[in-house]
Parts: sequence; C-alpha cells; structure tokens
Amino acid sequence: MFLRSVTLLREKIEQDNQYPFSIPTIQSMDVMKFTSNVTFFVGENGSGKSTLLEAIAYQCGFNTAGGGRNNNYNLEASGSALGDHIRLAWLPKITNGFFMRAESYYNFATHIDDVNAQSSYGGRSLHEQSHGESFLSLFVNRFSGKGIYLLDEPEAALSPSRQLAFLRVLYDLQDTSQFIIATHSPIILGFPDAQILSFDHSPICGIQYEETEHYQITRRFLENKKRYLNELFDDTEGE
Repeated sequence: MFLRSVTLLREKIEQDNQYPFSIPTIQSMDVMKFTSNVTFFVGENGSGKSTLLEAIAYQCGFNTAGGGRNNNYNLEASGSALGDHIRLAWLPKITNGFFMRAESYYNFATHIDDVNAQSSYGGRSLHEQSHGESFLSLFVNRFSGKGIYLLDEPEAALSPSRQLAFLRVLYDLQDTSQFIIATHSPIILGFPDAQILSFDHSPICGIQYEETEHYQITRRFLENKKRYLNELFDDTEGE
C-alpha cells in the first residue's frame, strides 16, 4: 500500500453544521486507516463516500473532474469542499494514479479527444466505443505500473460480465497498485480479501462482504424473487 491513512483536520473546520461537514460520517470521522491494496467504500447515496473519495483525489493532485495530474480541463462544480480539510499519510508517497468519476466521464473522454491522447487509451476515441467498452479501455490501458487509483462507481456502465472483467484488472494490479473504490455493485464488492468500509452508520466502520446491504438485498431478491416482488407491490398498492 501507498496511502496508509486519511485524517480529518478538525481544527481547520469553521462551521461543522454546513456541507460537507454536516454529513454524519464526515462529522464523526477522525482517522481512517487502509489495511488492503483494494478498499471499497459502501453506503447509500448521500452517505459521504463519494465526497471523501473526491477529497482524497484532490489531495493526490488529481483533477477532481476526473483524470490524473496531467489532465488539465475544467468542469463546473467539480471542486472539493472537503479537500483542504484532510491529511494523507503515505509510505511511500506516490504521484502516479487516476481519479475516475462515472458522472463526469463524458467530459473526460472529450478532453482526451481535444488533446489527441487516444493512443494512451487503446488507440481509439473513448467516444467511439460503447460506454462499457470505453470504461474497460480506460482500466486496461491507463492503469499500469505503480499507482493509486480512485474510482467512483465504476460499475455505472459495466454489464455483469464486464464487472467480472474489471475484477480481473484489479487482480492483475493489486500487487503493485492501490485501489479505493466507491461502489454499489455486489459483484465488485466480492473481490477477495478487500477492505470494505461502510458509510451507512457513524462512525465509518469495516464490515464483511456478507454484512453489506448490497449483498443481502441482492441475495434475498434472487432467492425469493416472486415473494419479494409481491411484498413490494402489495405495500405500494396499500398506500
């Protein structure tokens, strides 16, 4: 591992009742320690996982709109309100890496076309590939050597089979690189020996794969689909 921990600098917070410091998980945060080369952030939307991931990207010097240190383009509302209020502990510090935001990926792909850097991404414009193909092209061609890779919901454009292909990318790089991934995917969360940090309750805590809501809901649905849907629709009709 390269990044060992993230510390919230409380002394720099002026108003802790304002976003993002009002988010319960951020409000209760002290020091977050990483224990694996692959770490997952899990939790409901709005729980703070993407906010913290973006702040880490900011401190790494990556473009918070998506990209690495050398991807210089602007995207409105892509800053990090938390970035100046955390400290990263490295051993050793590394500058190579990438921050992927699924929600702004289109803008990143346009930037790559604008600077004619398609050769670093498989030789084709990311816009000329399907959404899923371009995601995998990014992972396969851009993630190499020693680096830290921060991914916000990489499953957004990946079919189940492509999510499995993504797991192979993680497996091939886990010995030389570090990954911190915010995800809702029970398939991606199944990566062996990964650290899983839950943002569903304060403070943020480590949990096992089978304890995640993503796994539990998916398993219950697949094992009892008819009953699950009947209960869901019956409740809806009764409202």
